[in-house]
Amino acid sequence: MAYNNILFEVKDAVAYITINRPKQLNALNKETIDELNQAFTNVEEDGAIRVVILTGSEEKAFVAGADIKEFASFSVEEGKLLSAEGHQKLFNLVENLSKPVIAGINGFALGGGLELAMASHIRVASENAKMGLPEVSLGVIPGYGGTQRLAQLVGKGKAFEMITTASMIDANDAYKWGLVNHVVKAEELIPVCEKIASKIVKNSPKAISSAIIAVNAQFREGIDGFVTEITEFGKCFGTEDFKEGTTAFMEKRKPVFSGK
Repeated sequence: MAYNNILFEVKDAVAYITINRPKQLNALNKETIDELNQAFTNVEEDGAIRVVILTGSEEKAFVAGADIKEFASFSVEEGKLLSAEGHQKLFNLVENLSKPVIAGINGFALGGGLELAMASHIRVASENAKMGLPEVSLGVIPGYGGTQRLAQLVGKGKAFEMITTASMIDANDAYKWGLVNHVVKAEELIPVCEKIASKIVKNSPKAISSAIIAVNAQFREGIDGFVTEITEFGKCFGTEDFKEGTTAFMEKRKPVFSGK
């Protein structure tokens, strides 16, 4: 499929998705969200892909927010629909993807950009990265999961501070707060993401998918994460990957997982 706003390629079981609107600092507009939905749906359906590296083009921005001019005149109902569709089409899709998504945060990750990074499973930031949720300075709140995922990652107090002040934090503070996993030099961003990806692709895709479901269950209202873990643990015993992994261990060789 041809895309206007993103770049998509697959190398060695790794899908590279790059948001490519550098003149708009890679801001998310409706078309870009639709294209990302299609790209991530393709990733989910392609058994050969084991992990995703998501980043922004050039060095200024990962995603510097949403395209404000698209919704500046929206009504209450239109605003609710905008948020609901964004959750369904992109942010929840990324969070619940059966394959790990590594966000390579280059430059600004603001508003919807930070929300997209937080929906990802692993975050690596370049030293020049700046992160924030500035929505209250526009008279609105984060609407793509920011109020929920930020509190999960950094705690309620830090989340309130970031959201109510509309302030940006740098990569080092983001690391100290637990918002990102690693901080690296700009030129090392993608190589470090690739190093993490190379470790992931060696492991069982079926087990990784179950692990994502189990970890996410902790943050689902009305769902007992421990019960989900027990269920997913049991499911693993019925997979070819489990048979291969245990057999390889006993035969003292490296496993070759099929993802079945």
